[in-house]
Amino acid sequence: MNPKKRIVCIVGTRPEAIKMAPVILKLQETSWAETIVVATGQHRELLDQSLAVFGVEVHQNLEVMVDGQSLPRLTARLFERLEPCLSELAPDMLLAQGDTTSVMVAAMSCFYQNIPFGHVEAGLRTADIHLPFPEEFNRRVAGLLSTLHFAPTQGAQANLNRAGISDTKVFITGNTCIDALHWMKERAPPLPFPLSERSRVVLVTAHRRENMGEPMRHMFQAIIDLRKRYPDLEFIYPVHPNPGVRQLARDMLSHEEGVHLCPPLDYPALVSVLTRCTFVLTDSGGLQEEAPALGKPVLVMRTETERPEAVDLGVARLVGSDRDRIVVEASRLLDDEDSYRAMAKGVSPYGDGRAAERICGHIRDYLAA
Repeated sequence: MNPKKRIVCIVGTRPEAIKMAPVILKLQETSWAETIVVATGQHRELLDQSLAVFGVEVHQNLEVMVDGQSLPRLTARLFERLEPCLSELAPDMLLAQGDTTSVMVAAMSCFYQNIPFGHVEAGLRTADIHLPFPEEFNRRVAGLLSTLHFAPTQGAQANLNRAGISDTKVFITGNTCIDALHWMKERAPPLPFPLSERSRVVLVTAHRRENMGEPMRHMFQAIIDLRKRYPDLEFIYPVHPNPGVRQLARDMLSHEEGVHLCPPLDYPALVSVLTRCTFVLTDSGGLQEEAPALGKPVLVMRTETERPEAVDLGVARLVGSDRDRIVVEASRLLDDEDSYRAMAKGVSPYGDGRAAERICGHIRDYLAA
């Protein structure tokens, strides 16, 4: 293939950076691709920090975020800044990962400018377009407009087939988060906190829009209940920068002994805590994929998940935001060794760490055709 094919990789948020980094690094190793990284800035310092961990350089930053920005304003700014960017770069293909507003706008912008769009982590679905919000809508739009769909699992492929997308456009690759996890774990990052060897550690993440307000209040109260019941528990909660989340976490948890509130962890620190923890309490998506690969049970503080494979395998469990349900399920893991071992299998349905390699191969074949 000569000259090189220009591949633009769009990243907007920290999770996108982590999951796109293996693909970017693999593309940069090839002789046939010129790889350009464009950051939308949907997350600012978190995005730069995460890419830097992998040695990935951003070539253009659209800097779309302003404080207090609504979803409609964010969407409008993304359209305004992506159009001239893509016109200037004229890529042979654009790649984006996941279900953020950056990804949705990138897919639509490619459609308008007749640029092939490759969707990494394609085919995740829930039964409700409003849950999670707005991610379920975003990924459905991206799915409708993608040229190539890189599905992490057979279940994701089946979702795309049910939407009428031909198998000729869908490729099961595994999830690139497992690539990133293996890459980082090999580097043995140190723990960011001094923890007693006798402590049992719970990693907490909570930030979803649909959990804001009373649901999150119940989730935090469950953490307080568990700490009182189990004095050897230590909770590590990297608090999302959303002002509403930060304020509620500060009000309810900052004075609780054994509950460590901290800014969002960089990826090496997150992997070190994940490796050390007993189980994970989360409403996010990525940890549902990463934790099982390290043998860590996941209690998902949601009523639905677009990652049912981990639930079906028995390594994750939906507990919602109900205070009592969270306490009961967490206590089961802490009190019953058989229940814990049943969830701590150390297996993942999300791949073998070679997803990026497969994605690059499918892109090469498409562009060579």
